[in-house]
Amino acid sequence: MHETRRRALARRIGRIKAALALIGPMRPGSLSRQYKDPQGKRGAYWQISYTRAMKSHTEYIRPECVADIRRQIAAYKRFKTLTEQWIDVSIEASRLAMPRVKKQGSE
Repeated sequence: MHETRRRALARRIGRIKAALALIGPMRPGSLSRQYKDPQGKRGAYWQISYTRAMKSHTEYIRPECVADIRRQIAAYKRFKTLTEQWIDVSIEASRLAMPRVKKQGSE
């Protein structure tokens, strides 16, 4: 039974690796529309905010680049999801690979 589960986990890891290989340009962050005059909603501009290496960053984004930045943010979220899944599956595979130890007194 353990061998069947280990093979299934190995296949899952293979699928995750294949999906990761298809991810294109990516960047972390959230994209928001800001206003120079928030009450009058005038002077709109786009900005991306993110934290990297424990430093906060904010960049202005040109309107013609917004769609591309959205795709990059989505790709980053996909990357994070896939790597979390890979870690979870790898932990399970590692546990299955460890030899079982008998408890004392249950002989």
